[in-house]
Amino acid sequence: MLSALAALCLMSGAAQAQLENADPKRGEAASATCVACHGADGNSVVPNYPNLAGQHADYIYEHLQFYKSGERENAIMLGQAAGLDKQTMADLAVYFSELDAELGETPEELLSTGRSIYMGGIAEKGVPACVSCHGPGGMGVPSSGYPRLSGQKVEYTIEQLGLYQSGKRSGYGQAGLMNDIASKLDDEEIQAVANYVRGLYPTDIAAE
Repeated sequence: MLSALAALCLMSGAAQAQLENADPKRGEAASATCVACHGADGNSVVPNYPNLAGQHADYIYEHLQFYKSGERENAIMLGQAAGLDKQTMADLAVYFSELDAELGETPEELLSTGRSIYMGGIAEKGVPACVSCHGPGGMGVPSSGYPRLSGQKVEYTIEQLGLYQSGKRSGYGQAGLMNDIASKLDDEEIQAVANYVRGLYPTDIAAE
């Protein structure tokens, strides 16, 4: 995992300044158009759309720019991000980051496989442990490009891993790393990991 100093260096000074000057109240006002897909509290009401509540502000801010530039391809988000300036992106990012993420559960039948891959990887396939970038509680690393996965919608995580696997999500941020990892996973392994992170929280680690 990146050191805290190295992680901070990955985000430009301009981006840091933009986020430091962000106003969550302005973000809340600007979030009115986000509610239909991402929920009034930042927790999606549609399984294929991600929860934004509790996600790192720098990650949200960066990816809104990727959507606007077209580097991250999504027709809906291209339209949503097209009219946003960087200040509004920062306001939205800080607002969503301060909301409480919902709690999810991992089905018992997928818990063992999901935990094994997340915590230990798959050595024979050259798949690294997810924990090395996303942390033992699935909280990711701020300012590193590694997002929070804890509590994320299963359907959304499966879809994104599939896009990485096919190479349809590539070319920006940490996408290259995820292309390589996801290409080595089969559908059952993707399903197990997606379900595992849905129910993964920092408080769970001590219990395990």
